[in-house]
Amino acid sequence: MSTLKTEVERRRAFAIIAHPDAGKTTLTEKLLLYGGAIHLAGHVRARKDRKSTKSDFMALEQERGISVSTAALQFEYDGMVMNLLDTPGHQDFSEDTYRTLMAVDSAIMLIDASRGVEPQTIKLFKICRERNLPITTFINKMDMPALEAFELLDNVEKVLGISAVPLVWPMGSGRDFKGYFDLYEKKLHRFERTVGGAYKAPEAVGGIESDEVRNLMGDTAHDKFCEDVLIASDALPAFDKEKFLQGTMTPVFFGSAVTNFGVEHLLSHLKELAPAPRPILLDNGDIIEPSDNRFTGFVFKMQANMNKLHRDRVAFVRITSGKFERGMSVSVPRLDKDVKLANPVAFFGQERTTIDTAYAGDIIGIISPGLYRLGDVLYERVSGADKAPEFHPLPRFAPDVYARIVLTDTSKAKQFRKGISELADEGVVQLFNVADASPLIGVIGQLQFEVFKYRIEDEYGAPIRLEPLPFECSRWISPSDASKAGRFDKIVSDEKGNPVLLFESQFRLRSFQEQNPDVELHLHPTY
Repeated sequence: MSTLKTEVERRRAFAIIAHPDAGKTTLTEKLLLYGGAIHLAGHVRARKDRKSTKSDFMALEQERGISVSTAALQFEYDGMVMNLLDTPGHQDFSEDTYRTLMAVDSAIMLIDASRGVEPQTIKLFKICRERNLPITTFINKMDMPALEAFELLDNVEKVLGISAVPLVWPMGSGRDFKGYFDLYEKKLHRFERTVGGAYKAPEAVGGIESDEVRNLMGDTAHDKFCEDVLIASDALPAFDKEKFLQGTMTPVFFGSAVTNFGVEHLLSHLKELAPAPRPILLDNGDIIEPSDNRFTGFVFKMQANMNKLHRDRVAFVRITSGKFERGMSVSVPRLDKDVKLANPVAFFGQERTTIDTAYAGDIIGIISPGLYRLGDVLYERVSGADKAPEFHPLPRFAPDVYARIVLTDTSKAKQFRKGISELADEGVVQLFNVADASPLIGVIGQLQFEVFKYRIEDEYGAPIRLEPLPFECSRWISPSDASKAGRFDKIVSDEKGNPVLLFESQFRLRSFQEQNPDVELHLHPTY
């Protein structure tokens, strides 16, 4: 009979972080293939022959070949319940990625073998370090021309400042990539390519010194391979799980997601490496233990219109303690009332399945009629005196790009208002001057404008025009300081009526600070 503790201990919640084009969505798909959640990569058919589904469910994502929203995917693997979050790779969506990383207990860092550590990888790694998330590294695209393995390890250590310890050693690269040697089990894993990587790659396990391997590689390549394996085994530091959990060491795997080489090995080790749900330190110094009986959780993502058949909104909730049961009532401090969680779902891309129970470490969806907001806390009130847990607030970044939204078909005003409100609630954009006929939006990067325009026209049927504004930074200020804005600045109000000062340049921002040293400028709302 399972207990709360045993159910929590078999949960794993992890995200994949990577620079764009490193192969993140492909790796996600192949983890599902080897996890038994799908049977044919590329078609991504779910269990029981459900409809085709992908982690990139938005049409724009499929057209552009990028992830711009966080997909939640839950599957069972070898007795473990895996909650995988495929985060946006593009830097313009770093705010969504940051929020997602607050909902997981570890991360897989994906690196392109031909490029090493790239700028967006560095940014995402820093977020993981801030949260003390253990990181497992998968060096991808070994089937393409690649940097030397020692060079890649050195690159990770020098750029990121973390000890990189290989658990396997690659057998060649590019067209000569045939598999890897497990440095701890002392076994050579050789693969055969499958057509398009649609099926699991046939694998042979043997020794490194066999004549068959020498003939396969050639004398020169085989001698170098054996020498490199010897150096990696004897000269590099041994893997230390405690250092990994502390975030100072990363185990490194080599492989190719597109050909399926090394994916199963990564997944089997992830079961042991990735930590179970961890205690959470609250802002008031209290600690939430995952195995506490009281249910707690927080909303880290909102998504409208995931499936056009439903036309609803889903609040993604990370359960942080206790057991969730369908129909239970929880308190929402922001609303100052109790709500009944009657429509909980688990996700498989855009597919959803109604669930009856879930545990700490799980990611669940709550069908929301506009009730929830990003950062909402949900908790079970055991007694009337219970206090709400004080989770660290979800981040809101000051936008760098601004535009005015102009509705080009006034007969669609109702859809327009609904669209901008719901997309702002999701965090797709930040909305300013809400009461104006042509409100303003602010974003981190230009691609967010494209996503916003696409979604408001495709999902809400409201045609719009975006008129760029000449501002490149903003700061929140107190109402009493709003009158101090200069003629090159613009005062706007956010969704809650707080004044925000827009600056035309970083130079103008610095000038304002020098001229008004008594004015406090904030990177995010202080409420």
